[in-house]
Amino acid sequence: MKIDSGSTAWMLTSTALVLLMTPGLAFFYGGMSRAKSVLNMMMMSFVSIAVVGMAWVVYGYSLTFGDGGPLSSFIGGFGDWGLVGLENAATADDGTGIPQLVFVAFQATFAIITVALISGAIADRAKFGAWVVFTLVWATLVYFPIAHWVWWSDGKDGGKSGWLFDLGALDFAGGTVVHINAGVAALALVLVLGKRRGWPKEPMRPHNLPFVLLGAGLLWFGWFGFNAGSALSAGATAAVAFVNTLAATCAAAFAWIIVEKLRDGSSTTLGIASGVVAGLVAITPACAFITPLGAIVLGLIAGAVCAFAVGLKYKLGYDDSLDVVGVHMVGGIVGALLIGFLATTAVNDAGADGLFAGGGPALLGKQAVAVLATLAYSFTVTYVIAKVIDLVMGFRIDEDDEAAGIDSTAHAETAYDFGTIRAGTGATAAAPAPSVPAKKVEA
Repeated sequence: MKIDSGSTAWMLTSTALVLLMTPGLAFFYGGMSRAKSVLNMMMMSFVSIAVVGMAWVVYGYSLTFGDGGPLSSFIGGFGDWGLVGLENAATADDGTGIPQLVFVAFQATFAIITVALISGAIADRAKFGAWVVFTLVWATLVYFPIAHWVWWSDGKDGGKSGWLFDLGALDFAGGTVVHINAGVAALALVLVLGKRRGWPKEPMRPHNLPFVLLGAGLLWFGWFGFNAGSALSAGATAAVAFVNTLAATCAAAFAWIIVEKLRDGSSTTLGIASGVVAGLVAITPACAFITPLGAIVLGLIAGAVCAFAVGLKYKLGYDDSLDVVGVHMVGGIVGALLIGFLATTAVNDAGADGLFAGGGPALLGKQAVAVLATLAYSFTVTYVIAKVIDLVMGFRIDEDDEAAGIDSTAHAETAYDFGTIRAGTGATAAAPAPSVPAKKVEA
């Protein structure tokens, strides 16, 4: 098939947008952290790019989008190991007209940010080396298989596909694959690592709310590539996904700050930033299957539900530092299940009709199966991975290092240098303090 230059340009742009989301996440999580651990928090996102990016090229793409033979319903194979044979300009055999390697690069950015999302749950207390090992093992044993279940098909009528794809569960851009997956993995990980020193009695407020807002803005900007780019072409499907991403996110941000105002008496910057992310999460699986008005309804529900869900950690006693469970797991579940109510083939005939479009409960049932399968598999395997790493090399820093701050103990750096500047080192050097004569002491 001839390469479609317009769709290729859009997909290259979308790939860059989605990659930008991980540095945006670093700012979002970094601002929510305490000052003594902000660098470590941001490093966890950046090292996820490095590790998962390499793994994707070597074998991750092949395991996710390759044919696994007898096991192809559950995992791919190694036929595209190292992307050998994909280096030319051949297009993907899916009618999109984009080069195969553009699709490879686009999907790599999804794997990267899914791993990075988990890190927010374990702020302040994870060994950096253990996290690096976790990123590789988790991507291999959890992300690649689940993405294969949901998104892989050989493109042939009556051909092979992942078992959730074959079931007919809908996930346009990653509600199950990315958000529920990362959110429930975060829950498993915090149960292994335990609570931060002093939590929940000591206040652990965000140290830099402007960072949080900057990160939320970068995530929203990049998310248009995340959702609309998942159309794999520059056309009507990308357009509806783009508009729905805008509408649902606006609604969720508004719903969150209304809940805050009614519950706490004030609407906060942290609240509106969290609402933005909750809306982005919830619309991700549904963005190409519902109407813009449906997107507003979905966003309002997701924003309100997630605003309440982030408080569950205090009632249930798990220390999810930056609310990965409350926003990503819960938001992903809300978005995936609401497809069963709001989806309509009037928007996308590649989908199905939900309850409100006269489609009956069948689609909702399929969505529930996809949600439950993702929750069960990701939680179980993540818990085992974390336990093994903890037994072999230790996953948690010691108490003294945690008290001192993980930035200085793990990275030999601090985000902010408040030390005085020596006098006499330049025009901007601090002037020496004037001498003050001692007062005469009266006899």
